[in-house]
Amino acid sequence: MTPLQLCKCLADETRLKIVMRVRQHGELCVCDLVDTLGQPQPTVSRHLAQLRDCGLLAVRKDAQWVYYRLHEGLPQWAQEVLQSLQAPAAKQFPVKPEQRSGCC
Repeated sequence: MTPLQLCKCLADETRLKIVMRVRQHGELCVCDLVDTLGQPQPTVSRHLAQLRDCGLLAVRKDAQWVYYRLHEGLPQWAQEVLQSLQAPAAKQFPVKPEQRSGCC
């Protein structure tokens, strides 16, 4: 991953929100992301696919549920960039804990 690739991956508001939420919670199910983002499932799934393709997210399947986490192979510099974005993103895109559905 290059800095340009990382910036392109995070350039969309929905993708940035997804990455920040996944980073904050460690691992999230698609239904949790749909609930917290207030976006339809196909839209969220499309953005998740793009984030997987660019190497930011990894997937774990458990029966019918699909969970997303940050990719273990992220370079240290990319992890540091995401860490530095966490606080400003949390202020700009606040999420109350009760917004998570816990459906899975």
